[in-house]
Amino acid sequence: MRSTAGSTTPTGTAKQPDPTGRVRRFGTAERMVHRFTGYLMLVCLVSAACLYLGPLAQLVGRRHVMVTVHEWSGISLPLPFLLGLLSADFRADLRRLNRFAVYDRQWLRAARRRLTSPEARPAGEFNAGQKLYAGWIVGAVLVMMFTGLLMWFMGLLPFISRTSAIFIHDLLAWAITFVVLGHMRKAFEDPEARLGMRTGYVSRSWAQRYHSRWLREERDGDVADRADEV
Repeated sequence: MRSTAGSTTPTGTAKQPDPTGRVRRFGTAERMVHRFTGYLMLVCLVSAACLYLGPLAQLVGRRHVMVTVHEWSGISLPLPFLLGLLSADFRADLRRLNRFAVYDRQWLRAARRRLTSPEARPAGEFNAGQKLYAGWIVGAVLVMMFTGLLMWFMGLLPFISRTSAIFIHDLLAWAITFVVLGHMRKAFEDPEARLGMRTGYVSRSWAQRYHSRWLREERDGDVADRADEV
């Protein structure tokens, strides 16, 4: 049983509203995993640009250093995720990301029809778009690591040519760049979401508007915990 921020007494869930009317959305582990994965991804993309974009490569120079930075930042990408698995909160969020509910399909239908009202787009702690993004980025990173290792250790799988690995690696790198830029654009359009990732807390009105199912789940979980106490 977890407790609210600023309290040493268990009250059922760590994501209840605090006295100021804000709701705890993310714990320290989730925020650190997101932050350091973002840092590593940024280093990967910038170092790749310094290797493959001619004008930028000439401006920066030191190709050997850029290759080393790119290789080790890429191979380190799963590290924040693996460390995050030590946290129960992070594992709980992973389960929510991997669970596709009926209302997520409704969210996707509304997105296709460009409906933006909260009633048209019901969501739990993560909406359907965030779940698809998380799944896609994990798969893309795994493929990037695999093709990168083939380029790094050319004799690892002799039946796969280095040219094929380079082609897939470069093509997917461009796809990741555009998807990550879209993710960042969405984040900059929503200051409250950024605040939640930075501090762990969001306003209750924002949560009610965009993640009402999550608030309902938290409330129901709190009721169940209190019943257990009795």
